[in-house]
Amino acid sequence: MKPDLEIVQIGRAESFKAWEHGFPFHTVRWHFHPEYELHQVVATTGHYFVGDFIGNFAPGNLVLTGPNLPHNWVSQLPAGSEVPLRSRVLQFSEQFIRNATRLFPELSSLVPVLELSRRGALFSAETSAQVGPMLADLLTATDVRRIELFLSIVGTLSRARNTRALTGADYHPDPSGFMATGINEALAYISSNLTEPFSEKDLAAISRLSPSRFSRIFRRHTGMALSQYVNRLRINLASQLLMSEAGMCITDICFAAGFKNISNFNRQFLRQKGMSPTQFRALLAENAGAEQAA
Repeated sequence: MKPDLEIVQIGRAESFKAWEHGFPFHTVRWHFHPEYELHQVVATTGHYFVGDFIGNFAPGNLVLTGPNLPHNWVSQLPAGSEVPLRSRVLQFSEQFIRNATRLFPELSSLVPVLELSRRGALFSAETSAQVGPMLADLLTATDVRRIELFLSIVGTLSRARNTRALTGADYHPDPSGFMATGINEALAYISSNLTEPFSEKDLAAISRLSPSRFSRIFRRHTGMALSQYVNRLRINLASQLLMSEAGMCITDICFAAGFKNISNFNRQFLRQKGMSPTQFRALLAENAGAEQAA
């Protein structure tokens, strides 16, 4: 079974992504992505799959998966059960950690565990207990505090003992082979052409699927319809532009993010952010003014 490509959206104003999810959740499936992922189980037990490894997990299970290494955690629960918080996740790119190590040579002590993570690095219960509170705090941290917590987490991982590899020594993921699956090609196309016009029919053709079958599979893999998925990514891009491009007017940002008209842009922005783009920018300015006053 080939894994699905997961598109990890790390904002322009962020160095890494930290989030949490319950169960069931649309990312709980056999998947891969180019980013490193630190995954900690908070609740439930079950089986987890990393490359060619299959094992049992319980709360406290802490694993770092390297780039393009397929993985999945499947909780064993009665049918219809829901868990509000199952896992906490930290994701960061190779480029980010490479640049950070270039700026701070002391981070080179993390290199061995990053290399081990290419086979899946399982940490001890002691290390998980140390990392857990920091990972929880990271979810709501802002500004420099995020960097402090990130460095504390990776520092703890670099000093961890009794860390072991999960996959066999000969297991090497082949992302080019994974990407050959149709739905993954469509997801990659969306990511690379987010601001360009395309239709569900275009993506179905890329996936070598009929439009109706593409629609069903896309919803199963992403948890949402195509239009909702694309609008979410485009609004995230617009938010980043609002934060980083003070000289751009909102109309220009609308078109730069891939929307065709300002009314739909405003409607989608309000739906996702709970405020208009104008209000969003005004609050950013208010926050910047408060920082200067302080």
